[in-house]
Amino acid sequence: MWFSKESLPRPPPPHYETILSVAASVTASAILFRSIINELFPDSINEYLSSSLQKISSRLSSQLTIVIEESDGLVANRMFKAANVYLGSKLLPSTRKIKVHQQEKEDELEVSVDKNQELFDVFKGVKLKWVAASRVDGLVSSNKKRQDSAFSRSEVRYFELACHKKHRDMVLSSYFPYILQKAKAIKEEKKTVKLHTIDYNGPDYWGSIKFDHPATFDTIAMDPEMKRELIEDLDRFVESREFYRRVGKAWKRGYLFHGPPGTGKSSLVAAMANYLRFDVYDLDLKEVQCNSDLRRLLIGTGNRSILVIEDIDRSFESVEDDEVISMPFFTWMSEFEYDIYKE
Repeated sequence: MWFSKESLPRPPPPHYETILSVAASVTASAILFRSIINELFPDSINEYLSSSLQKISSRLSSQLTIVIEESDGLVANRMFKAANVYLGSKLLPSTRKIKVHQQEKEDELEVSVDKNQELFDVFKGVKLKWVAASRVDGLVSSNKKRQDSAFSRSEVRYFELACHKKHRDMVLSSYFPYILQKAKAIKEEKKTVKLHTIDYNGPDYWGSIKFDHPATFDTIAMDPEMKRELIEDLDRFVESREFYRRVGKAWKRGYLFHGPPGTGKSSLVAAMANYLRFDVYDLDLKEVQCNSDLRRLLIGTGNRSILVIEDIDRSFESVEDDEVISMPFFTWMSEFEYDIYKE
């Protein structure tokens, strides 16, 4: 007697309720098993077993994870800030979640990757995976009134960079310096130039507004040869910062602009500021009340900035000899109008 494949009876398909019942039974068994382990073994043993498994897994894995935290205690992590700026420029249209922030008195929006988002980058042919994350650390004191306690938990933001272990030295010696350099260039490109004037009610005695002067080297009327020489001198100065550091000299450059009112001295300063993307500090010595104020004003000037002292030859015409400000280590300022570029 022969039976064909089609004539054999087929087992009935499992019923839907049966599948749900089996799944629920397996889940309940897993939960019960986990509860039994937690009851039999103290937390310390569980943590030890978990950490041991993680160590074994990390030893067997070829992946290296580098953690870059936002700060180390109260000290901000420069690498975290640079990575945040750099990765913000690498966001793709397919990124599902981003953060947008605009600082006061800034025109450009700051776009960065949000937590729990993955981002991939390629450097020297090596694929690198970034993950933005955060965790809640310990208890920190808080001045805010709380019903329960005077302490609150602190959120720590950090990046995780994953790559193959063999690329460790390349990441530390080449990739991270590259990120620092690129982040600096991105910030300079998006920087809003500001004009700072003396304000004794402001921080460091300076108040600032957006520097919105239209003058550029393309628009000012100036001898072409002199303009070319000035631009080349500015470029040479900006590129020679490391040389100044190497020979132990302060990184600064001075220019004397003289001429009747309306001949374009202020417009030339504005063109230089717009060209270099440097903030401008307008120092009127007639508003300086004492030596300590002058020191604080000079210390309060920002990096990569222009300090302009106008009409310095007439700043003390109405001041008696015994009231003249004496600053031995700033005597060079009393000789001519001086623009300082500092970093």
